[in-house]
Amino acid sequence: MALELLVHGVGGATPEKMLNDPRTVRITGDDTAAVFRRVDDAGAEDRPADPEGAPVREAYVWCNLTSGNGARALWLLLLPFMVVNLAHWMRPPARDRQGTVRFHGLLVRLAALSLTVLLVAAACEVALDLAAWQCAGTRACAESHSWLGFLSPARSDDGWWSAPGRRLALAAVVPAALTGLLWFLSRRTWSAYESQRPMAHAPEPSEENIRTALGRPGFWYGRRLVARLRAAHTAAGLLTVAAALGSAAARHDRAPGGPAVLATLAEVLYAALIAGAVAVVWVVCRRGRSERRLDRELDARLVRFLPGGALALLILTAVYAGWSRPGWKSAGRLPGDMTFGALALFQGTVVIVLAAVAHLLYRAHPDPRAAMRGFAGPAVTTLACALGGVMSGGVSQRVADWLDGTGGTIEGPPVLLTWQASVIPAVLLVVLGLAGWLARQTLRLRRAQLAAVEQDYADSSGAPLDAVRTRRIAGMRAMAALTDRAPRIVGITSAVTLLLGAAALIGARVTDDTPGEASYGAYVVLRGAAQAAQALGSWLIGFGFLLFVTWGRRAYKDPAARRTIGILWDVGTFWPRASHPFAPPCYAERAVPDLTWRIATWTEATGGRLVLSGHSQGSVLAAAAAWQLKPSVRKRVALLTYGSPLERLYGRWFPAHFGPAALTSLHHDVACWRNLYRLTDPIGGPVHLPGDCGPEVDRAPLKDPLAHGRDREHPLPSPVLGHSDYQADPAFAEEREELLARLRPTGAPAGPLPGPRPGPGAQGSSGRSSG
Repeated sequence: MALELLVHGVGGATPEKMLNDPRTVRITGDDTAAVFRRVDDAGAEDRPADPEGAPVREAYVWCNLTSGNGARALWLLLLPFMVVNLAHWMRPPARDRQGTVRFHGLLVRLAALSLTVLLVAAACEVALDLAAWQCAGTRACAESHSWLGFLSPARSDDGWWSAPGRRLALAAVVPAALTGLLWFLSRRTWSAYESQRPMAHAPEPSEENIRTALGRPGFWYGRRLVARLRAAHTAAGLLTVAAALGSAAARHDRAPGGPAVLATLAEVLYAALIAGAVAVVWVVCRRGRSERRLDRELDARLVRFLPGGALALLILTAVYAGWSRPGWKSAGRLPGDMTFGALALFQGTVVIVLAAVAHLLYRAHPDPRAAMRGFAGPAVTTLACALGGVMSGGVSQRVADWLDGTGGTIEGPPVLLTWQASVIPAVLLVVLGLAGWLARQTLRLRRAQLAAVEQDYADSSGAPLDAVRTRRIAGMRAMAALTDRAPRIVGITSAVTLLLGAAALIGARVTDDTPGEASYGAYVVLRGAAQAAQALGSWLIGFGFLLFVTWGRRAYKDPAARRTIGILWDVGTFWPRASHPFAPPCYAERAVPDLTWRIATWTEATGGRLVLSGHSQGSVLAAAAAWQLKPSVRKRVALLTYGSPLERLYGRWFPAHFGPAALTSLHHDVACWRNLYRLTDPIGGPVHLPGDCGPEVDRAPLKDPLAHGRDREHPLPSPVLGHSDYQADPAFAEEREELLARLRPTGAPAGPLPGPRPGPGAQGSSGRSSG
């Protein structure tokens, strides 16, 4: 008996469409992810086996793991956390350098921790400093915003809540609630994703040949690490709120003539805060991922007591800050410039050290196909920190402009945040320049592809081809090739971002003033540019926020939009939360065990042949599931991938896990493997295995469209399919049948597949540009 297990890709698909039958039935699974069959195949195991019969087809539908209602688009607001989590997996491959690899992971975890502190500090800046301290303490601002009236000494006749410390204590509920919300979301998704146990099996000797960590028993079971990181980041957020709350009161108490008892209490609280911060950093540094074994333990005391202790300290700090202090008035800003400056300096230092570590790892085992020659991790970390900084600075500046509607009533956010918001127009200019460069490259590549398209579709009769159709096909190929230029775009953007971030830090430190005010006395052009950048930065972040949420909701609701941007989101949420526990959950923690259990139980129960058929992101899940199988079971599975980003995206950006060594080991371990791709596909591509593996896996690129014009076989115009509908190509059925034929009934491989040969729907010229 033969089985074909289909795994869909980005955007999802219905089981009816995958199985090409309106009547389907769920075999196993739940409403989140399940395996379906045609109704006629529901009891196929009970029928007499037919070795030559068509395979039973099953569809694994996992789209509900990454999609849902529009409210899930709010996960996009945590994009910096997801991006920094990606950096953990982007390290170059390294054997015999475990210490350097652990140090690489430690640096990324520290950068992730700084992002949590930055987010909570920005919330403290908005709630405590701008609203409770500055606006409520200024009569003109409080009169413009009546909801702050009970906090204003002037409008409430020095009411009980109008005392500066009590205003701050009440406002601290906002960042504390934000931290609690992040803890709640992380814990809820942790119980649904990280707590799904993979299939455990006795180790076999051949498992030592696996050249990727994705084959380790505990790779898809990050329950313990995520729980530890969640406790540490939650505690860090609460301690940040406590520090922001207590610093203003401590500054007043330490002044000459301040209350001695409260000053002593402030010292005790500071010592407790430092001790809590040390404990948080120790937890983050102490332990990384446990992948070599299925770690079922849980640090229950740490998970419970670390956030609980931080919450207790925050409550004590609120009591301390709210204590009566006659004569205490709010003026100026809260002391936040040093905090944001220290965070920016720390993040820049981490990025530089991380780049040095990545370079050492790359030099040990150079891979010419690796994105940015091993610097992808530091570049992505830079972008994550920049996103956090821009969002913090932009939101703070936008809120300050909204509160300061009368003009000049409040001081505004810390100078550094204004500088960071002001660099947004400069970054956009660079991005627009890169977009222009990409457009020029696309036009050049389209001209180069015209001759290739004419050669691929040349008619033996010599009839001329439709020039408009030829240009459209060449344009589609050129647009698809833009994916291969992504490393250069990311590299330039991250480098410019790092330089502009350093310039903002230096400008804020040297001038101690906003860009607009610091430009007074300069040339008129320079002053106008500084003031325009400051104003544009504030408005652009507000516009970008709305655009971000709108596109996020559209990506969840509109399949076409999801196919356009969904691959980036699915790549980001494919990887376990190894660095940031507040990142969106990893759907593969559920999908990979699902596939592993289904494959292993079916092959052991029936002893039949199995083709694991994966499209797009489904091919990545299929490969990850194959690595998790026992070697003896893996030898009974054939792999058919189409539109696959295994090498084009994952192999280049995550070389330690999907590099040539890992993919070569997968090809050697499964019974047989074939890969289909098109030159018009912006996501899928060849596997590019070295040596004798390459000809066995990649088929020559499929024709897209199948026919250039009208003929007897295609009387109507054939569409340009790009990344979709690979099963509509005759080559798909041909390769599937050949894979089944290469599998013996016992599940052992019958021998190597022949080299690539053009077949129905194949073309033999014009390789893809590598960019």
